[in-house]
Amino acid sequence: MKFKENTDYDLIGLGEVMLRLSPPDKEKISQSETFDKNAGGSELNVVSGAAMLGIRSAIITKLPENKMGHFIRNKIRYGNVSDDYIIYDHSPEKRLGIYYYESGAYPRKSSVIYDRANSSFCSLSLDELPTDIYSKTKIFHISSITLALDPHLKENSLGMIKKFKEAGAYISFDVNYRASLWSEDEAKKVVESIFPYVDFLFVSEETSRRMLQRTGTLEEIMQGYASDYGCKLIATTRREVVSPTHHNFNSKMLFDGKFYEEKPYNNIEVIDRIGSGDAYLAGVLYGLIKHGTPERALEIGNALSAVKNTVIGDMSASSIDEIENVIKSHKATGHQDEMVR
Repeated sequence: MKFKENTDYDLIGLGEVMLRLSPPDKEKISQSETFDKNAGGSELNVVSGAAMLGIRSAIITKLPENKMGHFIRNKIRYGNVSDDYIIYDHSPEKRLGIYYYESGAYPRKSSVIYDRANSSFCSLSLDELPTDIYSKTKIFHISSITLALDPHLKENSLGMIKKFKEAGAYISFDVNYRASLWSEDEAKKVVESIFPYVDFLFVSEETSRRMLQRTGTLEEIMQGYASDYGCKLIATTRREVVSPTHHNFNSKMLFDGKFYEEKPYNNIEVIDRIGSGDAYLAGVLYGLIKHGTPERALEIGNALSAVKNTVIGDMSASSIDEIENVIKSHKATGHQDEMVR
């Protein structure tokens, strides 16, 4: 497919970046006396994962102007993501959103606790961004999480989507419904208002059937998004949770009227599953930008997602060389070497 040429960035995302606190060694939050500190956020995970593979990306976000905001900024830079569009909050009410992640072990499930209300990100406004930003990227990415955080932020996000679209960028949208943030009825109304602007749509089968109330086979549901809204690509991931530490993963993609799928990654050893869905998006968007074909986008997305499960922290940390080796092994038959050396 054809993207805008000579843009400063290949991919720009909009989203909140939070402080992630996790007990070590699968301890429970209620018993742990120490926490590992990291950065986390769906859109950052996407733009960072794609940047680590080898494209130019940036994040639009707002951070408190203090030491915790500086910690997050440094993590953004570590993820190969430009900090050109970080806005700093100097107000007395400035705060960084936090989430606590407890890693499970069968039969105890993993769990998340959010402490993100009224964070600095929620006060982000269109007039805080340079007016030329909208022409500087090939793809603009956002998830419905951002739309659910605050009414003021939702309206500003809708404005950004329209401005990026008018400037010729493709719009990438991850439905990523979170019941803890808003009701299904409210989410359905807002999400469906976004669909006419969306070029690359990422949505799970469960969300399609429950929140969006779509019926029929999975293929019919995916074709419905293309025919109803003109989405160019629709992708659905399929995760089978055998236990908290063993998953199977695959995806299905509809592009230009044709479905694409490959054999699943089975028995993935899960070290940290947070961000693995975002890694899939990162791989798909990278594949579209670098190769322009759904086949490559699918296999890079699947491989990056599978590998992310084995990496601690929200953000993917894989180079394209590592992912190409994973893809090669995934397709191979017969004996394989135990170690890469």
